[in-house]
Amino acid sequence: MKIREIYDLAVSMGIEADPRGAEKVRQALEKEKKKYEEMKEEDKKDFDLEKLINPYGDSRLLTGDPEREVKRVLVGIDMEVGEVLLADRLTEKGTAIDLIISHHPEGKALAGLHQVMHLQEDILAQAGVPINVAEGIMLARVGEVKRGLMPLNHNRAVDAARILGYALMSVHTPADNLVTTALQKKIDEKKPETVNDVVKLLKEEPEYAEASKSGAGPAIIAGSKERRAGKILVDMTGGTSGSEDAYGKLSQAGVGTLIVMHMGEKHKKEAEKNHINVIIAGHMASDSMGMNMLLDRLEAAGVEAVPCAGLIRHKRA
Repeated sequence: MKIREIYDLAVSMGIEADPRGAEKVRQALEKEKKKYEEMKEEDKKDFDLEKLINPYGDSRLLTGDPEREVKRVLVGIDMEVGEVLLADRLTEKGTAIDLIISHHPEGKALAGLHQVMHLQEDILAQAGVPINVAEGIMLARVGEVKRGLMPLNHNRAVDAARILGYALMSVHTPADNLVTTALQKKIDEKKPETVNDVVKLLKEEPEYAEASKSGAGPAIIAGSKERRAGKILVDMTGGTSGSEDAYGKLSQAGVGTLIVMHMGEKHKKEAEKNHINVIIAGHMASDSMGMNMLLDRLEAAGVEAVPCAGLIRHKRA
């Protein structure tokens, strides 16, 4: 496969698995195209043209020739300068790396992380929170995340890859969409009764079973094993953690249990205050599950994947 084909595949898989529905995402792309066409020429200079085909600002080809053929990728959850050097060392030792794929965003994909958070507004709305309330809740949080990203050194890994001649790509929200949708479908089909039943279902997935062996598997941080799960929401996409104000609205909408990748203390306290059970599925395991679905497609096309940097590789195909 060519690098551009891998990038396009990741984006298309993310769209098809988007919790909002693929058609709604395509409509958003059409609105973005119209917005661009109506811009003044001077404003078009700084416009990221990838927005016209890729709705996920945290997923980009960051450096490298899109037309390069790829036989082997080095892929992991956090691919930073050390992992770029690892790619170079592997190549020196005879295991040539053609492309580095990072799950967590780097470069301009990291700078654009806040853009995908609006996805959470639709997830809240689908859970029963009025859309006007969801948008209001998220407004301040999106701004907070955007400001928090501004002082970061976004391009360290990108610069290292460029200097050493490696292509680097970030695939964040598309992979998160894949794991979110797959787990929500499983939960909806199995209808677990208790919080512990939910944990058992998660551990049926090999990534969570493997993570449990190292103490990083699913854990209940709010509620207890015996409590009834009620309405269950898998909340694993949309860039990063949403607003603390969401838990009261989710409780009013009838959500009884949240399955998340991770959760801070302030968010945990709000969930407890609103009697919502919370299961931390595990960050690396959840990210790995989403990335594995993409890697299965790449390997089926003849591309070898070398996992590292926290990626728990499991083949489903």
